[in-house]
Formats: sequence, C-alpha cells, structure tokens
Amino acid sequence: MTSRAGAVPWQVWYAALALIWGSSYLLIKVGLEVLGAAQVAGLRIVCGGAVLLALVALTRTRLPRGWRTWGHLLVTGTLLCTLPWFLFAVGEERVSSAVAGISNATTPVTAVLATALLLPGEPVGRRRQAGVAVGFLGVVLVAQPWSMDHGPDPVGLAMVLAASASYGVGWTYVRRFLSGVDPGGLSMPAAQVLVAVAQSPFLLVLDWWWRGARPGGPLSLPPAGAAQEGWELWGPILAVVALGVVGTGLAQAMQYSVVRAAGPTVATSVTYPITVVSVALGVLLLGERLGGLTVLGAVVVLAGSLLITRGGRPRPGGRARHTPGLSVDPARMDG
Repeated sequence: MTSRAGAVPWQVWYAALALIWGSSYLLIKVGLEVLGAAQVAGLRIVCGGAVLLALVALTRTRLPRGWRTWGHLLVTGTLLCTLPWFLFAVGEERVSSAVAGISNATTPVTAVLATALLLPGEPVGRRRQAGVAVGFLGVVLVAQPWSMDHGPDPVGLAMVLAASASYGVGWTYVRRFLSGVDPGGLSMPAAQVLVAVAQSPFLLVLDWWWRGARPGGPLSLPPAGAAQEGWELWGPILAVVALGVVGTGLAQAMQYSVVRAAGPTVATSVTYPITVVSVALGVLLLGERLGGLTVLGAVVVLAGSLLITRGGRPRPGGRARHTPGLSVDPARMDG
C-alpha cells in the first residue's frame, strides 16, 4: 500500500480513513459482546502491531534508535495507544458507541491545553482559546450533569473523554520531545504500537485482577462471552481483529498518504466526518438513541474543534514545528 499510495488520489484515502476510524467505536461495541475491555484492547494492539511490523519489513523502514528516544516512546506509546484504546473499550461498556465517537472530537480541545503546558513558547491565539470554551460547553451539553436520568453514564463518559484527552496530550508530547528524531514513514507509529504490545500482558493481568480474578486467567472469556458459540462468538472476535488489522495497522499508511499529499490541516479535518460516521453507525446498526441535547452538544463540540484546528497559522517569518512523517497536528483521529 505504501509504495503505491501516490497512485491513488488522497481523497480516496481520506474517505477511507473517515469510514475506518468512524467505525472503530462500532467494532469495539460489538467486540464487547464476548470479550472483556482489556481483551478487546489487547487483541486490537497485537493485530495492529503485526500489520505494522510487516509493513516496516516490506518497506525496509528503520525503527527509532537510542535509549533516550525509546524512553520518550514509552510515554507516547502509552498515551497514544495503550491508554486510549483501553479506556475507549472500558468506557463503551457503559456508554454508546455514538457517545464515544462524539468524545473523540474533543481531542483538539485537550491538545490546546497541553500545548500551553508543554510548548509555552507556542502562541495559542484567541481563536483557539474560544474553541476550547466552545468545546467545553459542548461536553457539558453531552454530559447533562443536571440530569442523571437523561445524560450518558457519567463514569463511562469520563473514560471516553479521558481516552480522547490522552491523544491530545500524547501528540503534544511528541511535538515537544520527539521532534527531529523520526526516521520517517511508519517508523514512529510502529515503535509506539510495539510499546503497547509489550504493555498488553500487564494490562490484561491488571484488568483481570481488578474485576475479581475470574477462573481461567486473564485470557478466559467473561461469563457472557463464554456462553456464546458459533458466529455469536467468532463474529465479535473477528470484529476486533478487523479493528486491529485495518483500523490500527493499514490505516496508518493511509494517514501519511493524506498528510504528504494534502497537508496536515486537511488530514486533521478527518476528525469531523469520523464523528458523523460513528454516530450514524451507532444509530443505524446498533439501534442507539441520542437525545436532543446530546446531538446539540455534538454539534457544539465539533464547532469548537473546528475553531481550534482552523485557528493556528505560523507567525510571519516563522516555521511550524513538525515531526517528519508522524506529527500532523496535536490531534489524533482514530478511536
């Protein structure tokens, strides 16, 4: 795919990313029918890691080197892979896939706040400040803290929002500490997923212990999953495999094709159709329902994100900081 990416118009990859990453919340929800949250995250990570390693070998891409670089990759692998993928799965045990997709649109809001802390020399600007305020208002409308009966589960919502926030912090950390050390291509993404692969066993054991150490060990299916057989069992498992292979592995190559052909601003804007796709799939395929305030909150969150991602322009005579082949913006799109 990588070698022939230039032969395919970037608009094709852009549309594919919107569909692939927009459907990730649906696939997580389906996987949770038989797997535990940590099992969903672990299987996704292993499948995605295998695909990325294969792409690295085929393209003869060199992985990053140096203990200092890998120390930072330990942080970014946790923030961009392990933590959000686990939190999205845990959160979707309590909230709908549509609400999880809406939460992903808040990533740019967190990125602005993280930028103020980690990149104090980079001006935020009034437009992005307004975007943060608008995004926060949208989150309040989605959460509806004044009505425990109508809003989404507060614990589940907090988890998917924390997952989205982890992307914003992680990409800002990349720009702060890994700028200039990326060999290009799929090197950094593959390294970060490898970190997540190494962390997966600890995640599985911790989740298994926290949930009461059920008989059979961390890889044993929860009671609801163990009671299934045939397609009811393997269908959800294959959904997570597809999430890992396509959404976590192959989509990485698609993302960089868009970045190189159309630029980081266009690539980051895929956040908006992702949210629309996730909500549409949740409503149409899973029968999920969204209240009027939740829909309004989603629109407000998207408006805040639009203000943020359209608001940053390099200062006259200045150059935007950019990590070659990796950091498109302090916003991460996949779920």
